[in-house]
Amino acid sequence: MKGSGAAPARDQRAGNGGHDVAYRRMTVEKRRAQLLAAALELFAHHAPEDVSLDDVAHAAEVSRPLVYRYFPGGKQQLYEAALRSAAEDLERCFAEPETGPLTRRLSRALDRYLSFVDEHDAGFTALLQGGSVAETSRTNAIVDEVRRAAAVQILRHMRVPEPGARLRMMVRTWITVVEAASLIWLDEDKQPPADELRDWLVDHFIALLAATAASDPQTARVTRAALTLETADARLGSLARRVIPVLGDAAHLLDVGPPESDPRTPR
Repeated sequence: MKGSGAAPARDQRAGNGGHDVAYRRMTVEKRRAQLLAAALELFAHHAPEDVSLDDVAHAAEVSRPLVYRYFPGGKQQLYEAALRSAAEDLERCFAEPETGPLTRRLSRALDRYLSFVDEHDAGFTALLQGGSVAETSRTNAIVDEVRRAAAVQILRHMRVPEPGARLRMMVRTWITVVEAASLIWLDEDKQPPADELRDWLVDHFIALLAATAASDPQTARVTRAALTLETADARLGSLARRVIPVLGDAAHLLDVGPPESDPRTPR
């Protein structure tokens, strides 16, 4: 093509699966971002094996050769790049200012997480359930990076630079619960409503934290520190008002002694 770099953007046409497509000249970064956005939209609602490069080209309104130009490795390379982009979005879900009650921070993070799940329903299911022909050790590593990044963020909110094995396990177990609940939520036609699911998951976090604190001194110290930031109207207060009567009845029926009678209870 002749002409200077200052030439105005122009439409170009090329065959694409029997369709004419028009696209504007873009910088390399913008074009790559456009193709990734088109791919993410398709992978969000279809399993990877059901999406072709022609589909991506059509959605981006470019030619198939142009997609290959940016992703010479074909659909697998494009899928992994789209997955990494989605993973970065998921990691940002847990980025939250480290102020205020811990349960409120978790609630805001879960709001973003569940919104992502809602917008990428089919793709999220295919990603976490596995079995896709596009699944490789690299895609699995990308997904695991998201889990580890989420755990790091949560532990940072708990102000634990060097967590012990039990606390790490508790946090990673909760992340697994969040993933599993999200998949079930999609399978149940997104019921209960997202805000109810969010509150239920925060309750699970509190329950896991309390159960771990009962036998792990480090978690007990972290829990006490977190309690100082909670307020009566935060999620912990709501859960306490609902659970204490139940636990009180259970303690009476089982004739449970005071906490000091359990040698494992952290002091």
